[in-house]
Amino acid sequence: MNVKMKLLLTLLLISGICTEALSQNSQVMYYMNLPQNHFLNPALRPTNKVYIGLPVISGINMNMNNNILNFKDMFFEGQSADSIALISEGFDAARFLSERGDNNFLREEASVQVFGLGFSAGKDMYVFIDYNIREEGNFLFPGDLFRLAFYEEEVLAGNSYDLAGLNLGAQLYNEFGIGFSKNITDRFRIGVKGKLLTGIADVRLTTHRFNAAIAADYSQTWDSEMTMDVSGPVTIEWDEEEDVPSGIVFDESRFESPEDIVKNVLSTGNKGFGLDIGALYNINDKLSVSAAVTDLGFISWKEDVTNIQAESEFVFTGENLQDVYEGSTDFEDIAEAYIDSLMNSIIFSRTYNQYKTSLSYGITAGGSYKLSKSFSVGLLSHTRYRDNRYHEALTLSANLNIRNMFSTSIAYTATNYRQNNIGLGLAFRAGWFQIYAMADRIPLSWKHVTDIDGGKIPLPEIWNTAHARLGINLCFGNKEFSGRNDKPMIQIQ
Repeated sequence: MNVKMKLLLTLLLISGICTEALSQNSQVMYYMNLPQNHFLNPALRPTNKVYIGLPVISGINMNMNNNILNFKDMFFEGQSADSIALISEGFDAARFLSERGDNNFLREEASVQVFGLGFSAGKDMYVFIDYNIREEGNFLFPGDLFRLAFYEEEVLAGNSYDLAGLNLGAQLYNEFGIGFSKNITDRFRIGVKGKLLTGIADVRLTTHRFNAAIAADYSQTWDSEMTMDVSGPVTIEWDEEEDVPSGIVFDESRFESPEDIVKNVLSTGNKGFGLDIGALYNINDKLSVSAAVTDLGFISWKEDVTNIQAESEFVFTGENLQDVYEGSTDFEDIAEAYIDSLMNSIIFSRTYNQYKTSLSYGITAGGSYKLSKSFSVGLLSHTRYRDNRYHEALTLSANLNIRNMFSTSIAYTATNYRQNNIGLGLAFRAGWFQIYAMADRIPLSWKHVTDIDGGKIPLPEIWNTAHARLGINLCFGNKEFSGRNDKPMIQIQ
C-alpha cells in the first residue's frame, strides 16, 4: 500500500508545483517608482502623469509558496533528473517526516495584466483602470497523509489517522478595476479601487470527514465524506447504471475561434466584486507611513456548476496484507483488491447548486525614511489570510528612485519559515518605455541534476518561496512635486 500511496502523493505534489505560476503581492515592488505598486496600496501613485500598460506584457506575475518540498525531497544531488527521490529506496523518509507538521501546503498565484491605464486628474488625483486575468491554486495536505505514505505497516498498526485537512482548490477569473488616489490634506492621501470579478473556471475539493484506523492485525477501517465543486466549460460524465462519475470532458466547441474564446472568457455568469483601500501619511518631509487592505471580495459561481458528493466506509482485512509480508500473495493483486474495495464502498451523488468563494485578502503596513532626495529605507509587513490562517511576510528594503528614469530596490524578507530571502527589483526608462523586472527571492544556493546526456542542470536548493514579476509600460511626463501636495510614497525630485 505504501508504494502506491507514495506514487499518488508524488503526483499530487508535482501537479501542485507545475501549476505554481504567481502572487498579487510583491514586497520588492512596494517602494519602487512603478505604476503597478497601486496593486499593493491604491493610495500609491507613480511620478509620471500618464502610463499605459501594454497589452499582456505590461505585467506578468508569478509566485509559489510551499512548506513541503525542496530540492532534496525531489532529486538526488548529481543524479539523473528522471530519478524522483520521494519514491526511491534511498530516500530519507525519517528526515522528511521530521520536517513535516500537521498543516502542509502548496500555494500558487499567477496574474497577467492585460491592460492598464493611469493618469493625473487635477493637481492631486490619480486614476487607475486595469484589466487582469488571475489564477490561484491552493493544496493542503495533513501530516497524517505523509505518515501513512512513509511509515511501515508495523508502525502504523494500532493507530488512527485524521486526513480531514486534505483540501484542494484552483480558480481562474477576470478582474476589471477602476480606482483613484487623492490628497485629503497636504499630508494625508487615500486610495480606493473597486473591482468587477467574473469567474472563468473553478474546482475545489472539500474534505468534511476522512479517518483511517489500522488495527494491530493490520485490518483497516476508512470513513470519509468529501465534496467536489466544479464550475467551468466542462461536462462531468455520469454512469447512470453504476451511479458514479465516469469522466470529465472539456467543451472544445466554445473555443473554436478567437471570437468564441473572447466571448467565453469575458462573458460568464459567475459574477463577483472586490475592493482595495489604502492610505498614506507623510509625518514629515523624510518619514512616511502607509497601510492598505486589498482583495476584499468574492465570486458567486452560478454557471456550468456541478457538485459531486462522495461518502465511504469500508474495512479491509489484515489477513490479506499479512500474506504479502509472508510472500504468498503478490502486492499488485492485493493493491487491486484494495482499490476495488474502496471504489465499491463509495456512494456518489450529484447536484447543481451554485456556490461562493472568497478572495484571499491581504493587509499591508509600512514605513519609509528618506536618507536623501533619491534614497530611502523601508520596512513593510504583508499579511495574507488564507485557509482560516494568517501568513506573514516582513521586508526590510533599500530603495533608489531617480525621477522615473531609474528605480531599484534591494530587499530582505522573512517569510514562510525562511529568513534568507533576498529580493531585487530594477526599472529603467528608455524613451517612453519603462522596463522592469523583479524577484522577491533570488536563490543563493544551487544544486544540480543531470540530463540524459550527462549534462548538468542547475536547480535552486530551497523552493519554499519563488516569485518573479516583469513587464513594460508606456510612461509620459514626470511630474515635479513641490510642497506637500500630491506626494507619492517616495518623493522624486
